[in-house]
Amino acid sequence: MRKVLIMAAFAASLAVSACNTVSGAGQDVQAAGSAVTDAAEDVKN
Repeated sequence: MRKVLIMAAFAASLAVSACNTVSGAGQDVQAAGSAVTDAAEDVKN
């Protein structure tokens, strides 16, 4: 029973850290998209 509890806690910690990683990657992609949009606007004007 103790092993199951430890494995469940480990799986939960991985899931939480994966959410933070995906969120950070999403922010990076959004920032890159904003930079491309800004550069396109500069060229256009």
